[in-house]
Amino acid sequence: MLIKKIEHIAIAVRNLDEAIKLYENIFGLKCYLIEEVNEQKVKTAFFKIGEVKIELLESTGTGGPVEKFIEKRGEGIHHIAFAVDDVNSSLKELEANGIQLIDKSKRAGAEEFDIAFINPKSTHGVLTELCEKKSTGK
Repeated sequence: MLIKKIEHIAIAVRNLDEAIKLYENIFGLKCYLIEEVNEQKVKTAFFKIGEVKIELLESTGTGGPVEKFIEKRGEGIHHIAFAVDDVNSSLKELEANGIQLIDKSKRAGAEEFDIAFINPKSTHGVLTELCEKKSTGK
């Protein structure tokens, strides 16, 4: 598996609007996209810093993964995402090497990415996401 770059660092927040204000007014960044991912019960906001993005995550539904994370650990860094060419083949390679997976195959994520998560038990406590840009067929 070849990691191409850090795609984004995700931060779980209780209030997306307040967090956006902090990143815009204090850090001088510009939110370029707010998107809801219903399947994951999350609303996201994205900021770009050079080649890396910051993704803020706010839970939109009871029992969602971000809500559970905040209840257990509080607000803070939720996961790191690595860009790869092929999520499914990367998952197969990781599993063959004994890495525990959360997802056995890719699924839809924000910003037209396909994503999958690696269990933090296999990555020294860091929830890790693999992502690839969806093919547009062009």
